[in-house]
Amino acid sequence: MSGHYASLTGPDVRIRSGSATHVGRVRDHNEDSLIAEGLVYAIADGMGGHAAGEVASGIAVQSLGELNTRTHVRSEDVVALLRHTNNRILESAAHHPEQTGMGTTVAGLTVVDAGGADHWIVFNVGDSRVYRFLGNRMSMVTQDHSEVREMVDAGLITAEEALRHPLRNIITRSLGTDPGPNADVWVFPPHPGERFVLCSDGLSNEVDDRTIMVALQKYDDPQQVADALCQAALDAGGRDNISVVVVAFDSDEDDTDEADTAPRHTLTPT
Repeated sequence: MSGHYASLTGPDVRIRSGSATHVGRVRDHNEDSLIAEGLVYAIADGMGGHAAGEVASGIAVQSLGELNTRTHVRSEDVVALLRHTNNRILESAAHHPEQTGMGTTVAGLTVVDAGGADHWIVFNVGDSRVYRFLGNRMSMVTQDHSEVREMVDAGLITAEEALRHPLRNIITRSLGTDPGPNADVWVFPPHPGERFVLCSDGLSNEVDDRTIMVALQKYDDPQQVADALCQAALDAGGRDNISVVVVAFDSDEDDTDEADTAPRHTLTPT
């Protein structure tokens, strides 16, 4: 992308969001947590049972919310905060034995300064997802950290087989592990008109990508998109907790560059 960047802050910028979460039709409590406040948007899908999963996911979104108190956030700060969040979850479990083994996925979106300009950063640990919709095309920004994703990448099963594979719920990275996981991070410039869908696997295991895209095409209001997708997952069976955050970025600035639907580069922290 050339010299012009849209800004994610200022009087001409409008960022709208909507969110929805539901326990589903099978589980007895909701271990998902989400945040859609300020410039921080994230989904965390907790695991551990006996209410410990919701403790872990709650710690994750509470920790990420601290980014809203900072005036200058860089991609390194987000990575460092995710490491710190992992430690917080481990410390909580150490002080409360009933929380032993708890963990959470996290997938999110926020704003960072890169080269003196506003950029989006998408981050992911686990199998919660972030989709990006621009120019009537949708792409999945994140890549699942899961057993079946690794099997697909290795050519052992097809993507279609992965949808119903018995190991589809086994994740290979989560917060709450020692040593802590590496987060995948994508940093890219904003484009007016783009929208994002963040979701737990309670949505992505129940509906296909086309259903998500159709909801984005049908509704302009992010809250209507979130509600419609949550309902679609319930209608499809609701076998897990369902959480959705939808973010829309609009700007009155003239964005003269051709829309680029792919993230510019990936940072893989060590």
